[in-house]
Amino acid sequence: MYYPYPNWLVAGDNSWQMTAATFVGLMSLPGIAVLYGGLVKKKWAVNTMLMAFAGFAAVLVVWIFWAYNMGFGTPLHIGGGSGIANILDGFIGHPGSITGPGQELNQANIVNLSAAGPPFHFPYATLVYFQFVFAAITPLLFLGSVLGRMNFKAWIVFVPAWTTCVYAVNAMLIWGGGYWATKGALDYSGGYVIHLAAGVTGFVAAWIIGPRLLRDRQSFPPTNLLLVAVGAGVIWLGWNGFNGGDPYYASADASAALLNTNICTATALLTWVACDSFISPTKKPTFLGSINGMIVGLVAITPAAGFVNGNAAAVMGVVASLVVFFAWTYLPKVRPFSRVDDALGVVYTHGMAGFLGGIMTGFLADPSMVEYAAGKKNAAALWSSPNGAAGLLYGNSDRVLIQFLTACTIIVWDAGVSALLLLIIKYVLRIPLRYSDHELEEGDVAVHDEEVEPPVLAIRSDISQTLVPGGVR
Repeated sequence: MYYPYPNWLVAGDNSWQMTAATFVGLMSLPGIAVLYGGLVKKKWAVNTMLMAFAGFAAVLVVWIFWAYNMGFGTPLHIGGGSGIANILDGFIGHPGSITGPGQELNQANIVNLSAAGPPFHFPYATLVYFQFVFAAITPLLFLGSVLGRMNFKAWIVFVPAWTTCVYAVNAMLIWGGGYWATKGALDYSGGYVIHLAAGVTGFVAAWIIGPRLLRDRQSFPPTNLLLVAVGAGVIWLGWNGFNGGDPYYASADASAALLNTNICTATALLTWVACDSFISPTKKPTFLGSINGMIVGLVAITPAAGFVNGNAAAVMGVVASLVVFFAWTYLPKVRPFSRVDDALGVVYTHGMAGFLGGIMTGFLADPSMVEYAAGKKNAAALWSSPNGAAGLLYGNSDRVLIQFLTACTIIVWDAGVSALLLLIIKYVLRIPLRYSDHELEEGDVAVHDEEVEPPVLAIRSDISQTLVPGGVR
């Protein structure tokens, strides 16, 4: 019998990776577009959706023509070594396209990790697209910090530049076999590479761009909570592809990561609702509070999903939700948080939750949760135990420090480069970062000549023309 597969391709693994990638893509479109579009004031709904769609497309172009290889290709060895002797040797990869037919159809591998585990059983096209949807969602997450005032023209320049100079570096350092990967840093699916990065960049961007109009800061009611519910639901279930796809195999660890993701999310959501009900000033449970708790849980488990057991996942949800709830409640009253208009609180729900998740991974990583059982002997150089990744509670005294230093690297690099890119856009390219006050007053009509729905008067006019015999009165 003839099979249209090369001998290295396993149809189940390839099918799961493409499905997982599609789930992650749906988290962005329509997930984030609908979630954020429902959360913002009605006058900014079109702008929000357009920035999400355009940002997603911009990352894809950058990713396939040069950024994928910068994050997962052959390291540049800027530090002069032949291996990863220092952080500069494992900092960034050679830029290059992956669009040739041989490249897309060949067996996938991550150059600097090819000997650390079993070979991939799918082609480069699957790997590149799977990693693309991770890269694409990151700027869409920090979009939440700058909604309601960032100039679209500045956004469409910033996103490709940021993907090239920031995201690709984060990916190489931790996922592409770069410096922190060789030190044993654990980031299962992007707690640092994606969420900590989004929180830091969003906060810095909101600071540099400046705030919304005062009246918008004082009152920014959601356009439609039903849309928020749809977007949030797509994101929660889409996260099954996010964390379930990251072992790169349809494996037992993928199943554990998927279950742990939902355990942590549920406990975090319920913890936030309990805080709203018994601790908040109003002592009333809120739907938006439940969404905050949901996001915190999803983010906190992301660096740990396949490295911890289910009990630890439940604990992580409670701890992360409690800490972020109190940060969300009290930090906006103190500097620098009081001076930065982070529109949707991305620095809390993504930045802080991602940091907490990464640090808790350093404590709770269970060596019995084996990511690559078949390759565990080869992986011993990367993990502290030949049976998997061990945290502090399982005898690895260095794990928490490594996690902390890795997070510090992401924070410092991302903050500095994000600020520099924004200043270049503003002062060198002469593109305003913030809309004028007049445009901020009008919103979508002023900047796009579109509205999320036609005015009520226009609808009534159309109805009257339909109902009145003879047409127009």
